[in-house]
Amino acid sequence: MYGEIITIGDELTSGRTLNLNARYAAGRLTASGLKVNRITSVGDNYPMVAEALRRAIENSRFVIVTGGLGSTEDDRTSEIVAKALNRPLSLDEKMFRLIEKHVKAMGITLTPSLEKMAWMPDGSRLLSPEGRACGFCLVEKGVRFYFLPGVPEQMRYLLDKVVIPELLSFWQTQAVHWRILKVYGLSEPDLAEIFRDIESKSGEVVLGFYPHFPEIHITLSMRGEDESTVSKELDRFESEVINLIGPYVFARGEQTLEEVVGELLRSHGLTLSLAESCTGGLIGHRITNVSGSSDYFQGGIICYSNAAKVNLLGVSSEMLQEHGAVSDPTARQMAEGVRKALKSDLGVSVTGIAGPTGGSKVKPVGTVFIGLANANEILARKYRFWGDREQVKLQSATMALDWVRRYVTNTPLLPGL
Repeated sequence: MYGEIITIGDELTSGRTLNLNARYAAGRLTASGLKVNRITSVGDNYPMVAEALRRAIENSRFVIVTGGLGSTEDDRTSEIVAKALNRPLSLDEKMFRLIEKHVKAMGITLTPSLEKMAWMPDGSRLLSPEGRACGFCLVEKGVRFYFLPGVPEQMRYLLDKVVIPELLSFWQTQAVHWRILKVYGLSEPDLAEIFRDIESKSGEVVLGFYPHFPEIHITLSMRGEDESTVSKELDRFESEVINLIGPYVFARGEQTLEEVVGELLRSHGLTLSLAESCTGGLIGHRITNVSGSSDYFQGGIICYSNAAKVNLLGVSSEMLQEHGAVSDPTARQMAEGVRKALKSDLGVSVTGIAGPTGGSKVKPVGTVFIGLANANEILARKYRFWGDREQVKLQSATMALDWVRRYVTNTPLLPGL
């Protein structure tokens, strides 16, 4: 079955934002056996969006539309669709009640901007009745339109949990079985090169890989009625993939890196503490997102200034003067200092330059040192991460968690500079 993708937003057509939603949606739809014939990006402009919608009616059986469903003034997708398809906006009672519930829980005022999210083109159906994400579906001249939010996490949730299963229920006679392998430490070009030869061995298994910064998610999918046969074939090909990139695969399915790290620490009877500088508590935040993390997480110290490093972790002021806060010796002393201060089996430290200021020729923005200490040894390595401030922090936190995973499983750490 064939369809198309339309992404809406001035930030996409101006180049300010990468169109990751279109890429993700195309990959997941294709892997499910649903063909994508066209991908179109248009700005927040009525004539262009209206033209794209009308053209889609003539050429596709289903259409995925992302963007413009929020509460800000430029979120006008519902209004544009209503006008383009001659479907007056009407209040969706379920969505309105969800908004009222949210407003009451937050103790804020129900504004017209929030209320407008409950107004949808006549005949629309809410995709997430529990309110996990804002999105709706409608059928126009036999074509199924799915309008999804532009926020990547929300779009992916609705696409994977609602849209694709629904499309398959209409047009596929065979069930689609999925496997997801989550990878960290390999780039997309690396994976493309690795998989160049293995794809010839995939048989009926459809292979795909999609960015989920800073991770990459590999999907293995196969259609078939005999679940046992399909499962064996997926097992076979999954083993082929693991043989190629095993150490880089940190999780399967819905499991997160912090959940994997938590399970490893618990099963090995180890405790962990953190000394965070440039990540500002992000690693601790991720670890404590996992229920039961108090079993293995002793706590963290956010030591952003040099004074905090000296006073809270016992880092040498002389060493800081000689090597600087972003250095191998500092990362080592931070890791050992927090391990001793919080009496944990492992201490992990992160110190770096997240940017956009603070860099130099010797230590450019993105320079990060990670340290790990136990009772017998202290390790540290230098990395260079790319991107904006948030991306550097996220990569630093992910690398630190991956260090714990690899250390506990006795797997070589990712090489530094």
